[in-house]
Amino acid sequence: MSAALHLAKPDDLERLMGLVGAFHTETDLSSTSEQLEAALAPLLDGSPHGAIYLIGPARAPIGYIVITFGWSVEFGGLDGFIDEIYIRSGVRGRGVGSEVITALVAMLKSVGMKALHLEVEPENERALRLYKRCHFKPRTGYQMMSRIL
Repeated sequence: MSAALHLAKPDDLERLMGLVGAFHTETDLSSTSEQLEAALAPLLDGSPHGAIYLIGPARAPIGYIVITFGWSVEFGGLDGFIDEIYIRSGVRGRGVGSEVITALVAMLKSVGMKALHLEVEPENERALRLYKRCHFKPRTGYQMMSRIL
């Protein structure tokens, strides 16, 4: 199974909407089509705030990963956040997630990114194993907090 990454472009919106919709349904995230399109379109149009990569064949992707960009004084510069990663259930467990994250980390490091972050539900043991294999570590003493604006 190929975990090739393809930078998603505006004409990938329809394919991406199906994948994002499947992920949001699977994880009980409630989003309307309008909300998803409004969140995805700027990234597909080349927003400097992030990027979306299709996983697998560009015409028939098996998943996607969304990276957003930030700046960290603590980490010394550009940092990123894996906002969403999704791989179709039928191809999970074949090493695709590890391959994608490994390739993405190498690419981001080569352009000067200093740190990559993500959040995961503590009960999601499968995801935790994947992230640990990819050398992510919990930040002791820190807890992710959010304020919806």
